Parts: sequence; structure tokens; C-alpha cells
Amino acid sequence: MALRCDLIIRDATLFDGTGAPRSTGDLGITGERIVAVGDLGGATADREVVATGKALAPGFIDSHTHDDRAVLCGPGCLACKSSQGVTTVVVGNCGVSLAPMRVAPGERPIPPLDLVAESSTTFDSFGDYAEAVRRHPAAVNTYAFVGHQTLRYRVMGNDVLRPARDGEIARMRDLVAAALAEGASGFSTGLYYKPNMHATTEEVIAVAEPLRAAGGLYVTHMRDEADRVCASIEETLRIGRRVGIPVHISHHKCSMPENYGRSVQTLALIEAAATMQEVAFDMYPYPAGSTVLMPDRLREDCRVIITWSAPHPEMTGKDLAEVARGWNTDIRTAAERLTPAGAITFQMDEEDVRRIMAHPLSIIGSDGIPHDAHPHPRLWGTFPRVLGLYVRQLGLLSLEDAIHKMTGRTAALFGMVDRGVLRPGAYADLVLFDPHRVIDRATFEEPKLASEGIEQVWTNGQPTWADGALTGATPGRLIRRNRGD
Repeated sequence: MALRCDLIIRDATLFDGTGAPRSTGDLGITGERIVAVGDLGGATADREVVATGKALAPGFIDSHTHDDRAVLCGPGCLACKSSQGVTTVVVGNCGVSLAPMRVAPGERPIPPLDLVAESSTTFDSFGDYAEAVRRHPAAVNTYAFVGHQTLRYRVMGNDVLRPARDGEIARMRDLVAAALAEGASGFSTGLYYKPNMHATTEEVIAVAEPLRAAGGLYVTHMRDEADRVCASIEETLRIGRRVGIPVHISHHKCSMPENYGRSVQTLALIEAAATMQEVAFDMYPYPAGSTVLMPDRLREDCRVIITWSAPHPEMTGKDLAEVARGWNTDIRTAAERLTPAGAITFQMDEEDVRRIMAHPLSIIGSDGIPHDAHPHPRLWGTFPRVLGLYVRQLGLLSLEDAIHKMTGRTAALFGMVDRGVLRPGAYADLVLFDPHRVIDRATFEEPKLASEGIEQVWTNGQPTWADGALTGATPGRLIRRNRGD
């Protein structure tokens, strides 16, 4: 009997997500799974897509996001992700998660928790967040960490500018264990930020202890990505060894002009460690980062763009130096008047960006912040930028290697079962794109422009992006580490 499918994509250039050489063939989907790959000339389907000359790959996995709240906002949201070919987002990064957080009505969480949290959209337990993801599905799958900054705020209130006491550590450890049981896949820290920077290495190790039995992942925005970047890598590695778990360094970079070029050193350090323990890192394809505006960490030699300002929304999208000149003051005083606020900071060297991207241990993540009024263009452009600029135009990576860093390698590192690959039995998370045309359009001046060349996207077998727009389908779900969700 001839194979019958719900959908067959015919004559595509297939990139299977493993880094193996491309091939030409067909792919059949029934329900939410891929059922056949190859020559399906004898098969039939309810729907067919002819993909001659187009690339078909596993849906891209955004390994580092702050989409915790965005995945709950309905079918009209997350065009910024579906338009890039993203089918899974990883949330709860940098120690910031919506659960388990308590915020009084009308209260604003302390920075950087306010990047994702509002008093109306926080959750008392991770189980409550997981249930909200189930009841309000998105166009993308969600994979989540529980954040240390959130835990410190939950247990210590606003008194976070100190190490935690033994009883507080015990309470946070219990909350981590509960979150892992309720659907979290690991634990993240943001040791660079004030609510987390006073946590000692021993505190992190103690709070992370439940990861050992659960097989969870430790992910960190390290304590320092500038002068003490190597010491911070060593601290990260030590935490992994002590708890006996894999570690993942978020948005690896060498920050500030005096550290440009040090990726030669940091990559060698990580590469040597990887022969003895499980370690990897993600990166985004831009020489500028973005987070909350911190007046005490500003530098005259690093350009800053304001992404939002609570007291002065009219300054959104302006250079901080321009704002300071208009107010006839210095940049720190201007920043203090703008806060709470967000910022884009030009703090990296393009050669470091390329070296880190090309390294075999790297994967791709956007680190996009979806609630910023004037976001960093990485929110809309990360994945097509890699494919268009760094693969097609610059030849830094092969298309096979780039897609591997966006799909199969990410899924393997994060324990996403049956994701990130094109093979029978895998979930039908797919992106169809034009490899000759795909490119980002979002810029620092106009950051909310959809990319070109992404033609169709499917999540769990359902179309989520077609004809340049969201379809309205919301087939996403919460997926968990080392489980076939």
C-alpha cells in the first residue's frame, strides 16, 4: 500500500540538522511527526508543497531568549520568531524567570527582572507557569529554566545585595527541586547583575544541587565578560564539576575595547575544559549587546542606544550621548534620569564575534528582549543574519554547519528529544527558506523588520508562518530536557 501523508514537501534541498552534507528529496508529515524522508514519488498526501531550489531544515531553536512572557500573549505574538524560522525558544535565562516569582499588585520588580516580569504576569510556582503555557499555547515550543535572580527575589525580597544565608539557600534549593519536578529543564544564573552578583560560588553550587539527581542543565550569564572573563569561565566550570552537571555559557563574548581579541584565549580555555567535562556556549551575531540600563557601568567609549525608558519614553531609540547633550549633562546623570530603562551597548569586536561563531562548541541564540519598545535587531534578525551574512556573503560557515548550530547541536546539548533533526519519528518542526535570498532586514535604527527569504514554517506539523505572516496556529508546547514531550 502506498504511503499516505498529511503533507509532503517535494524536491527540497534537505539539511538534516546533524551537519551531514545536504541532499535532495521529499519529506512526509503525518500529524505532528515526520514519517518519511527521501524519494516519496509513490506516496500521496492531502497537501503538497513543491520546494525545488529551496532549503528545508529543522525549525531553528533559539537557545537564549527572554520570551518568558511573550509565549503567553496569544496567536498574534512572536512574529519576531516565526518570521526567522524559529520553532522552539529557550526561556528563563540570565537568572530571570517568571516563576516562582511573587510581585505585589502595582509593584515593579527590581532590574533586570523587569525585562520580562510584570505584577500581573508572574507565577507562584513553576507548575503554574507550565500550566499557563499549556492553556495559552504559542506558535513556538517553550523550553524553560528556573532563574537564580528570581529565586533570590522570591526568598530574600529586596534584600538581595548580600550573600544568602543558610536558611535562604535551603529554601531556594527546594524551589529549584520543585521547578524541575514541574517541568523546568535546568537552572540559570545572572551573576553579572546586582540581584545575583552577591551570591558566592558556594551559594550557586548549593542552590543548583537538585540538578544532579534530575539531570538538569546549568546555564549562566557569567559574573564578568570583560577583564575577568577567564576567571568567570573557571568559576562556571568549577560549579559544573562540583554539582556533576553539564554547563552552558550564555552569549559568550569578550566585552569592552581593552578585551578585544581575547576570544583566542577564552575559546582555548573552554576547549581544553571540554575534554574533561560537558561545556558549551551560545552567541549572537552582532557586536552590540542589550540589557537594562545601568548608570554605574557606562563608558564614554561605548555607544549606547536607549531601548525603553519608564520616565522618559520619548527618548526611546535615541543615543544616550545625544540625550545627555540635550539635557546639558553627562551620560551617567542622563542615564540616572532615564532609569528604569533599557539599553543597547556597542561593546564587542566583530572579529571576536566571528571567531566565537565559527568555533565548533558554539550554538546560536538571539538573546532578544521582546518587550523593549526599540529592541536590539537580534530579536527579529538573528538566524537569517547568520544564514545570509555569515554563510552566503562572508563564507565563515558552511550552510550545513550553520544549520547544525541552530538545530541538531542545540537539541542534543539541551536534551530536546526528537527535535532538531530531519528523520522519521522526529517532530515536524521545519523551516523552508530560500538560501540565495535569506537575510536579516532589522537594523539598529529600524529593529522590527521581518527578514527576507523565510518562506514557510511548521511547528509540530502545523504551519505557523506562510506568505510573510503568522498563520494564527498555536501548536507550541512546553518541552522538557531528556523527555519526548
